[in-house]
Amino acid sequence: MTSDAISNQLLAALPPPERVRWQPRLEPVDLVLGQVLYESGVALGHVYFPTTAIVSLLYVMEDGASAEIAVVGHEGLVGISLFMGGESTPSRAVVQSAGQGYRLKAADLKEAFNRSGPVMHLLLRYTQALITQMAQTAVCNRHHTLDQQLCRWLLLSLDRLQGSELVMTQELIANMLGVRREGVTEAALKLQKLGLIRYARGRISVLDRPGLEDRTCECYAVVKKEYDRLLPDRPAT
Repeated sequence: MTSDAISNQLLAALPPPERVRWQPRLEPVDLVLGQVLYESGVALGHVYFPTTAIVSLLYVMEDGASAEIAVVGHEGLVGISLFMGGESTPSRAVVQSAGQGYRLKAADLKEAFNRSGPVMHLLLRYTQALITQMAQTAVCNRHHTLDQQLCRWLLLSLDRLQGSELVMTQELIANMLGVRREGVTEAALKLQKLGLIRYARGRISVLDRPGLEDRTCECYAVVKKEYDRLLPDRPAT
């Protein structure tokens, strides 16, 4: 398996025999900003393992309004319903930050999940971490202020990027958080005045990460702790 593929945490954690088995089946893909990887209710043909991209999982209402329920980056995969037995999901997966990744055919993933105990346990631990993020996002959106939610969202996104800059318009952020664009503008300006971020021309640069962590709610720490607890941070040997 290439070093680029191993930059995805789940692929890196595969036992060596599984890495050899997966190598010829993994297809490198460019993930373009705004690209829809799957739609609500549609059977999934592949799972995606981002390496430098970030994918947002959104719940879309009948009137077209949406809200983010989780983000996936180099720590995980997009398409857990395949091995959970559902084949499809009511959410939509959209590329939030452009980059690269790998995809694997649905049949290959299900075969590996059913055949290998270590693969199954790894994917189930990741699923538990993802469910924690979804649950905490719901709680955060209900009980915490918009600038706290924005801080949480920025920190979760940063954890899935190699740098400290996000390319993201306020309109896209508003769609992710399920709020009005004016609310995002106000929250972003507040963080900018505090010297925590710089926002210009669709680019958000984080200037003071510890400051963001101090200002966010407990939800970010809960999610990060669960990912750190459940997922390995280095390749299996």
